[in-house]
Amino acid sequence: MVQFQSQDLPQLLIIQPPLCLAIAESQLSQKFHLLKAWESELPLDQFLTTYACSVQAMLCYPFTQVNADLLRLLPALKLVVSPTAGVNNIDVVECRRRGISVTTSGSAFSEDVADTAVGLLIDVHRRISAADRYVKGLWTSKGDYPLGSKIGGKRVGIVGLGNIGLEVAKRLEAFGCNILYNSRTEKPFVSYPFYSDICELAANSDALVICCALTAETHHLINKKVSLKLGRDGVIVNVGRGAIIDEKEMVRCLVKREIGGAGLDVFEDEPEVPEELFALDNVVLSPHYATYTPECFMALCELVAGNFEAFFSNKPLLSPAVDN
Repeated sequence: MVQFQSQDLPQLLIIQPPLCLAIAESQLSQKFHLLKAWESELPLDQFLTTYACSVQAMLCYPFTQVNADLLRLLPALKLVVSPTAGVNNIDVVECRRRGISVTTSGSAFSEDVADTAVGLLIDVHRRISAADRYVKGLWTSKGDYPLGSKIGGKRVGIVGLGNIGLEVAKRLEAFGCNILYNSRTEKPFVSYPFYSDICELAANSDALVICCALTAETHHLINKKVSLKLGRDGVIVNVGRGAIIDEKEMVRCLVKREIGGAGLDVFEDEPEVPEELFALDNVVLSPHYATYTPECFMALCELVAGNFEAFFSNKPLLSPAVDN
């Protein structure tokens, strides 16, 4: 680990308070001087102007918008570290233009998110959460519960075969599922069938697992047409970002039984969730919780700190999102 004298601690800008990664700031404060914008009495633009010529790196939480307007206020900035897999809140094109590197969580929580994706898929098919509610309230009066559906043999289309998608595929192969995928480019190192057209993937799948990043191209990628191609028995699982799915159309399809079910860890307008979903036994909901394990947090904190240390030591970044 790199050691710095207290008077020489590099500055790290943090604009918004952490949601659940306070432990990361505790670790970072031992090696860096943290500039916490939300604790200042100054308006944000004045606070940033104060440190404009000295701030070279910032920690960017998911609700911090790193856009051209913000970057203009930080002319010395050279590194944006994000503790998430997605960078939909960061204008990576503008960062690249300005010579600013961006890092993400890399594969730090790929296994945890994949576990959740598979868990949601199993839960929807085997009706585990719904059966739990049934046992606690209706079993003695209503009798046997409706049958679930077998996982083995299902054709699962993975949307986004990156770190998370590959972990999902590995797990589902062990269940005897047949893996298909859609991604920005075909992956020559896997033998799974590749579908460049998302509708064609849906038409040939029993379930879609959404693992891709949210971009302008993937916004509402899973629309009404895709859902209808998936069909009445098809299941959608989303551990990516809520806006990858046209949520209103998905809800309509679920209510009208035009698709078979959904397992959702993310939503378009969190923490707001469409109330129509609450009454559906073929839907399993999770509060954007896929990465929430102690092991994941520790790995992520080490990665975040490691990226900052690498930057200030002029070493290669550990998990770059943009190759400058």
